[in-house]
Amino acid sequence: MAGSKQLEQTSKSIDSSAHMITTARVPADKPVRIAFSLNDSPDDASSENFPLAFPDLDQQLQPLPPCHDSKESMQVYKQHCKIAEEYHEVKKEIALLEERKKELIARLEQVEKESMDAAQLAKEYAELTEENRTLRLAQTQCVEQLEKLRIQYQKRQGSS
Repeated sequence: MAGSKQLEQTSKSIDSSAHMITTARVPADKPVRIAFSLNDSPDDASSENFPLAFPDLDQQLQPLPPCHDSKESMQVYKQHCKIAEEYHEVKKEIALLEERKKELIARLEQVEKESMDAAQLAKEYAELTEENRTLRLAQTQCVEQLEKLRIQYQKRQGSS
């Protein structure tokens, strides 16, 4: 019960000020939001505030709250936060690249389908062209044969 009272006091201190020091352990299944200011750090002139909740990060990878009395602890915490931000950015980039990959694969499949369709149409065109050539040759032969038959018929008509 004392732990929950300390957590309650801690959450009040988060609301009332930018500094918080606690040694309470929170169960791993409970989300934790930590807030404090890094502006007091003498080696950090920037007023950069780190996002202190990383919902995409596994619980065991979440930055642990630093000991505010220890400069080294603050440094490690800030570094961990930066790494967590970079990790988040890399995950976003990977997701975007995966989406782009899906788009490119779909586009490639479409181009391949169109290419296969074009190849099929080219093959069909070649077959039809050959059939057309054969039919024209047959027509020419039939026209010549018909002409010969007419000539023969006219000769018979003229000789009878």
